[in-house]
Amino acid sequence: MSSMRGRHVDSLTAYKRAGSREHTDSYDKEEDSVRWLNGKDIGHPSWKHSLRNVLVAALSSFLFGYHLGVVNETLESISLDLGFSGSTMAEDNLSNGEFSQSSSKYMSRRCFCWVSVQWLDCSGVGRRRAFQLCALPMIIGASMSATTTSLWGMLLGRLFAGTGMGLGPPVAALYVAEVSPASVRGTFGSLTQIATCLGLMCALFVGIPSKQTVGWWRICFWLSVLPAAVLALFMEFSAESPHWLFKRGRGTEAEAEFEKLLGVTHVKYAIAELSKSSRGDESDTPKFSDMLYGRHFKVIFIGSTLFALQQLSGINAVFYFSSTVFKSFGVPSDLANTCVGLANLLGSVLAMILMDKLGRKALLLGSFSGMAVSMGLQVIAASSFASKSGSIYLSLGGMRLFVLTISVGAGPVPSLLL
Repeated sequence: MSSMRGRHVDSLTAYKRAGSREHTDSYDKEEDSVRWLNGKDIGHPSWKHSLRNVLVAALSSFLFGYHLGVVNETLESISLDLGFSGSTMAEDNLSNGEFSQSSSKYMSRRCFCWVSVQWLDCSGVGRRRAFQLCALPMIIGASMSATTTSLWGMLLGRLFAGTGMGLGPPVAALYVAEVSPASVRGTFGSLTQIATCLGLMCALFVGIPSKQTVGWWRICFWLSVLPAAVLALFMEFSAESPHWLFKRGRGTEAEAEFEKLLGVTHVKYAIAELSKSSRGDESDTPKFSDMLYGRHFKVIFIGSTLFALQQLSGINAVFYFSSTVFKSFGVPSDLANTCVGLANLLGSVLAMILMDKLGRKALLLGSFSGMAVSMGLQVIAASSFASKSGSIYLSLGGMRLFVLTISVGAGPVPSLLL
């Protein structure tokens, strides 16, 4: 390691904090030139080294999906056991314990979570510790929800779990982008979306017995403690982000992590790329004003708008109340949840396959276009132009198409762009 330290001392001492745009641009530069070093073709880094770290990080996305759907099937039995059955307001508050359907409340909480992530980054906590801090409130919240005997106890538990869930996805998106080879970064980024789908489907299927088995909903909450504990434990043995280490001036440790993630052959190039992206004047250090009207305004505006459109689309309402909607048309809830879950999973798999082939922009255009078509089907179903049977097929088909298309692009892409 001492020879490696000497080999890169010039690039390490040249380090200065880079702006977010330059940091992102360095990822794209790796894509085009990673195969060449000193005139020799060294090939792409192996994706196998970083895969296990990505899978551990994806547990936070799995938990996000699980808690998103855990009250879908269990809401009725929870309301009966805790004594608020028939109270629409109480059921709505419980369903939205993590993420309020109110757009203003949701966006405020989302902004708080992003600010918290930035604070964790600047305070020297690091990506691994940030994951562990995300897992802690999810463990506490799930335990409180599983043992409570009142509505207020349930809401407080959901608040704790929601805090961890809000912190998890942005940390996961950042971590996956920083530990993945450029050639598979889009694919690995889509794995977090697939993990969310699997978590959602798991919650829906696990909750099916809740209507026949008294107290089963408590087991559903207890089950979420296990992956949260695994996330906290396995992160202790996962690689730290070399980008974060380099940004903190810990170049030798960054080299060691790059060696684990990319292989010895690619360490020198990776460090050189980080050093190249960090060169510049002290004036290049990003300021808060840059996000409002400076050089970072455009990327911040586009990313924030995509996140806003993602949430204003109403996808959370579909996940929370799909069982109720399908039941109103005489479709069993377990079949309904299976259809929604499979559509979500299929879209995420397509995104993983196409992300690095078609690009982010093409997926976003296709995704939002498909969402518009699905909403058009819903409008036709609610109009007088469709027959009773036709309105059923159009409404249910439009809902599944909406889930499919949002999971192809509007779901996974925004977090990859920022």
